[in-house]
Amino acid sequence: ISQPGAPFPKRYLAQVEGMAGEDALRSLRAGVVLADGPTRPAGARSVDEPDWLWPRDLPIRHRKLIPTSWIELTLSEGRNRQVRRMTAAVGLPTLRLIRLGVGPWSVEGLSPGAWRQVPVPEAEAALAGARLSRSAHDPRSASRVRGPARR
Repeated sequence: ISQPGAPFPKRYLAQVEGMAGEDALRSLRAGVVLADGPTRPAGARSVDEPDWLWPRDLPIRHRKLIPTSWIELTLSEGRNRQVRRMTAAVGLPTLRLIRLGVGPWSVEGLSPGAWRQVPVPEAEAALAGARLSRSAHDPRSASRVRGPARR
């Protein structure tokens, strides 16, 4: 469910260096251009620091003259270090990153290091609802996506 091509949206909470203004959020919502190409549009909104947040061991760097803010991002793709690269691209380097949820599952109500088992019927229902139809994706193999087969 967490693979880059999976049909489940991934929600993140990011503490960023600087104040997340409307211009930066608009850029994230439109999609930004990274070194490996443009990203899909993301859900992006400024949020207050959560009251449930646990203290970080080792604390993040703290600069007296540079404020920090929090952004909630929802991505429909999952590239390597994508949230960190997207926020940096709009001038807001990520200081702290928490994955809030994948698809219908979230960490709400769980303490750090805790987990819960998803009941099989719940998992099967979510996975069945997320199945892609044949017309929604290209059924070619990975080798065909890269180019014609060598003989």
